[in-house]
Amino acid sequence: MAIISTKELDIYFERSAPRPNGPLLFIGGTGGDLRNKPNQLHSPLSEHFEIISYDQRGLGQTSSPSGAYSMQQYADDAAHLLDVLEINTIPVMGVSFGGMVAQEFIKRHSSRVSKLVLACTSSGGEGGSSYPLHILEELNEEEKLEKSIKINDLRITDEWIEQNKDSWRSIKEYTKNRNAFKPKPRNLLKQLLARKDHNTYSDLDDINIPTFLLGGKYDGIAPVLNMEKMHQKIRNSKLEFYEGGHLFLMQDANALQDIINWLTH
Repeated sequence: MAIISTKELDIYFERSAPRPNGPLLFIGGTGGDLRNKPNQLHSPLSEHFEIISYDQRGLGQTSSPSGAYSMQQYADDAAHLLDVLEINTIPVMGVSFGGMVAQEFIKRHSSRVSKLVLACTSSGGEGGSSYPLHILEELNEEEKLEKSIKINDLRITDEWIEQNKDSWRSIKEYTKNRNAFKPKPRNLLKQLLARKDHNTYSDLDDINIPTFLLGGKYDGIAPVLNMEKMHQKIRNSKLEFYEGGHLFLMQDANALQDIINWLTH
């Protein structure tokens, strides 16, 4: 774990133990903070790859530059990190917002990506946008908590809640306390506003490396249709859906194993 200085900011990153399959750049999602454990560096992925992951601008222990943030800046931050680490080409995995950053990254730095994994994400534009999370910031804390749970997993309907009140209370308590370290509201909003303008749909035709697309069957943030449209545009892509919502990587153990198998073959 270390902080490195790039052209624009100080980036906090961590890397797991070296593995025979080499490194994997993992770009995390909205509000990500590596101080929240366990995380991607403790997942089954780290048994097969040296996971390199980092706190994105404005989050965790990375610095928070003034002004608005753009998707281009998020992508270039990843490139600058690889520059300092002296890594020219690497497989990249982006999850949710990290998948949007990964799309922008390969658009701007295509030669640096050897394989691409995009999980529960969207291209924007004609390919469909992910749920506009910035509008949740207008709600009070209780409303925001309940709405976020419902859009994370479309199986959780008002009817389901009425029939599973104890489970609903448990889910709310777990979600509220899952992350001890939470982003500063103003920095989170900057990330959400950058995400609002994300649109790489017309650039997906240019991706010419093996790409694995994964989604949750009940995801209300990155809907099934959005993932299918990305699959139609990326010529050398594979698409699979799993039992779960936006957090399907935690809900269906087959997903991570499929990623490991795909990356190592």
